[in-house]
Amino acid sequence: MGVANRLDLTLRLVQGSDRVSVSELSRRLGVSEMTVRRDLDALERQGLLRRVHGGAVATRSREEGAGFAAREPWQSATKDRLGAALAAQVEPGSRVLLDAGTTTVHVADHLAARAPLTIAVLSIQAAVRLADRPGIELLVVGGRSRPGERSLVGPLALRTLEALVFDCFVMSIGGVHAEHGWSEFSLDDAAVKQAGLAQAARTIAVADATKLGVRAFRQVAPLGAVDAFVTDTAAEDAGTHPGGPQTLQALREAGVDTHLA
Repeated sequence: MGVANRLDLTLRLVQGSDRVSVSELSRRLGVSEMTVRRDLDALERQGLLRRVHGGAVATRSREEGAGFAAREPWQSATKDRLGAALAAQVEPGSRVLLDAGTTTVHVADHLAARAPLTIAVLSIQAAVRLADRPGIELLVVGGRSRPGERSLVGPLALRTLEALVFDCFVMSIGGVHAEHGWSEFSLDDAAVKQAGLAQAARTIAVADATKLGVRAFRQVAPLGAVDAFVTDTAAEDAGTHPGGPQTLQALREAGVDTHLA
């Protein structure tokens, strides 16, 4: 297991427990306690957990409480794998609507290799990643930049989307639940996602496994409104993600083509 992936898993284990010990992490990860301590120190410096005697505790239990800059380093290796897996499903020549979020920034990086593409972005960060890339016709959807997120939302964004059609909508999501479907923590972001779903021939949702089993504030759509879903293999592990296996089963039963990266 590479260092970046080990840090991702360490963080998952800490986030999934009130408190986890160095010895338990050593056993679960198959590395020495000295390595675990170094990893915990690195994650603490990023503000992602807090070291306590003999182990660590999470600094926040849910991702929605932090802005883009705070979330960006969390599970970056995992999100990069997801970005590569999703980009591989996008056909060159497509018209793509790319949602905002820390994972879709990684999607943006990998989409550049699928050129030629026309990509409309709902994220200032994604726009920066795609600007001046060969073969990428970049459209920045107008709208209000949501503070802390730099996602483009509001009436102007909605009117712009209603005037366009897309072959593919790449949708990030705050939560996906077996009974309550796709949901978001922000009303503004939920409204933009609903517009994207309506204007695209195909929607591919992407989220790391921490989003499975989560019911956020505003429902975006039922499970079957999405054509495909890309998440990581940890979603199958009920030990780290209790809601993962049940949600994956519900997605498959709803006809969603599910990919594990």
